[in-house]
Amino acid sequence: MIEHIHPGDLAQWISKVQAHGRPVVLDVREPHELQQASIRPGADYDLVTIPMGAIPPRLGELDPVRPVACLCHHGGRSMRVAEFLKHHGFREVANISGGINAWAIQVDPTVPRY
Repeated sequence: MIEHIHPGDLAQWISKVQAHGRPVVLDVREPHELQQASIRPGADYDLVTIPMGAIPPRLGELDPVRPVACLCHHGGRSMRVAEFLKHHGFREVANISGGINAWAIQVDPTVPRY
C-alpha cells in the first residue's frame, strides 16, 4: 500500500522514515513543468527530478533502501510512479497528494501555480 501525504505533512513523514536513510523527494514532472514551478531542495531530503516516462530506464539511479516521496502536478502521475517503485522493491514509498499545486498552497506560496 502506498502512503499518501500532504505537502504540509512531509516533515512528519521524513521524521518517521529517516531511520531508513536520507529521504528523496522524486519530482516526476516534465522539464517544461519544472521550469514553470519547482520546489527547493530541503535540508532533510534530497530533491531528484526524473520525468515519469524516464523512470524505468533510469531506475538504477534510485536507491531502493532510501525512502522516496513522489511529486507531480496534482498527484496522479506520482501515484503511478510510487506504485511502480513499490513493485520494484522500494520499501518506503509515499505519494505527495495534490502535487506541486498543493505544495504552493500548503508549504510555499511563492511557488507558481499552473
